[in-house]
Formats: sequence, structure tokens, C-alpha cells
Amino acid sequence: MRLTSASLLALATLAAGCGDDDDPAVTQPGSIVETAQATPSLSTLVAAVQFASDNDDLVNLLANPGTLTVFAPTNEAFDALAVELTGTPGATGAALLTAANKPLLRSVLQYHVLTSTVNAAGIPFGKPITSAEGSVFKIDSGSPPTITDGRNRLAKITATDIEASNGVVHLIDKVILPADKNVVQTAQALAAANPSEFGILVEAVVAADLATTLSGAGPFTVFAPTDAAFAALLTELNVTKAELLANKPLLTKVLTYHVVAGRVFKADVPVGAPIATVQTGTFSVSPALDITDARSRTAKIVGTDVLTSNGVIHVINKVLLPAP
Repeated sequence: MRLTSASLLALATLAAGCGDDDDPAVTQPGSIVETAQATPSLSTLVAAVQFASDNDDLVNLLANPGTLTVFAPTNEAFDALAVELTGTPGATGAALLTAANKPLLRSVLQYHVLTSTVNAAGIPFGKPITSAEGSVFKIDSGSPPTITDGRNRLAKITATDIEASNGVVHLIDKVILPADKNVVQTAQALAAANPSEFGILVEAVVAADLATTLSGAGPFTVFAPTDAAFAALLTELNVTKAELLANKPLLTKVLTYHVVAGRVFKADVPVGAPIATVQTGTFSVSPALDITDARSRTAKIVGTDVLTSNGVIHVINKVLLPAP
């Protein structure tokens, strides 16, 4: 009989809830590796961990005593990733197990691991979660909860709290990937999309010589005005785009007013309190996600938590202006 995710969860719950720990008749949960090996729907995950290990380091990480959390993609999730990365219809997860893919696999597998045990009830919804790989993802509450990975792809958590001797396993329906673009690269990708969203912002960042700074380690939180927001600013200031881009002192002052040091997700935005920008000026955000700038002008946050490798982007519908 095929052991499904649901039946595995039921068995794990039953084993954890029955009997006394000192009763030798009670079966104690195995390690995360042993749990995965006993689950047919996780066979590709097991194969990937074995293949990507250097001297069994990843296997040992998941087998040795510890307090871990693993978001475990199913075989179907690995098959979907193989199609996504190779562009070959019908590709399976086995196609990912190549020498060329090993560095990527190592980072991706570690991205699914937390170095502390986090049960479903303890998931910090809406906040950045740092993986063993070192970069972050986000989980939003819902039925089921949804993960946003570093590339802003979505995965659903389909089963939770599968207990293991060295932590807990949650099943997910998609392999999550760490970020591969920084703030500037993410804005450039969105500017190149159809329709373009941040074309003028990207031009402005380049004109102000801020691209290198915003491509640095950070992390940064960027409140990013849309093209429509910049178009409205040109009318408000009665200047052309060329005139604005040529005014480097003004451009630098305005753009740095949109940047906050640190990675501040929507859930952590300090509502009602002054928020200090790298420009040294402040603005405030209301519970309705309206921003009031230093000139008492109001902008609305219309998109939140766009993840990047060195921070997060929130989309706003009006360009903020610092004090004159």
C-alpha cells in the first residue's frame, strides 16, 4: 500500500501521542532521514540529499541528533522543478541529479532546512525565516499555509508536524528556491516585463549612481514607486523625465528617501511610528498601509514583500518626497 502524506501524518501523530516513552513496546520516531526513507512520496528528496552530499554531510545533517525543521518537497514537486529548469515536458526529478546541478542542489536542499524545530503552531507567519542555507523565505497563514521563496514563487504546505527524533517535517508541494537577484536586478527584471512596472525607477537608480550601493550586501527595504507614480511626479514638479534624471542631487535625495536599512517585511512595518530612511529623513505608515511623507503627501503601499537576495521591495503608487 502506498503511504500517503496524510497517512504518514496520522501515523506520526498516533506514535507521538500513545504510550509512555519508557515503554519498549512504543515505537519512537526515527530521524528525518529515516522518516523520508520510509515515505515513498519523498524518494526523490532522499536521492537528492544523497547525491548532493559531500562525504555524507547533508545526510548526516538530517540523520544526526539535533533540532531541525525540514520543508520536504514531494516527488511530484521535484518533477515539476525538473520541467521548470530543463524546459523538457515530462522531465522527472532524476534529471536534476547531474554533476553540473550539484552546487545548486546543495544550496536548494539546505534552503529547505531550519536549524531549530518549528512546529506548525510556532510558524512566524509573515516574517522572514532564515534557512540553513543562509537566505530567507516567508510563510503566510491560510488553508493551507503558503511559502513565498526567494524568487517569489509559491509553495503550499500540505502536511505539518511529522515528528522525527531530531526535529519535525512539513510536506510541501513545490521545491522552493533561494533568491538569485538582488534589489536592483529584481527591479530590472520587473522593468523588462510586459507590462513594465519599474522602468523609470531603474533609470533613476542608474542616473543617481545608486545601483552599486543597492546591489550590495544590505539588507535593504525599498519602497518602490511604479512608472505611473513617477509620471505623476513629473507633472507635480513640472519637469520632464530627462530634467529629473539630470538633476542628480535631487534624484539622490529622493531615491534614498525610499530606502530603509534592514529587511522589513509587511508584518514588521512599525505602524504609526516614524520610519528612518537612509536619506536621514522619516515617513510614517498607517494601519491602512498609507505612507505620509515629510511634506504631508500620501502614498499607498499597493504591493508588499517582494523578496530579493539582499532585502525586500514594497510597491507604492506615489513617489515620496523628503523635506525641502
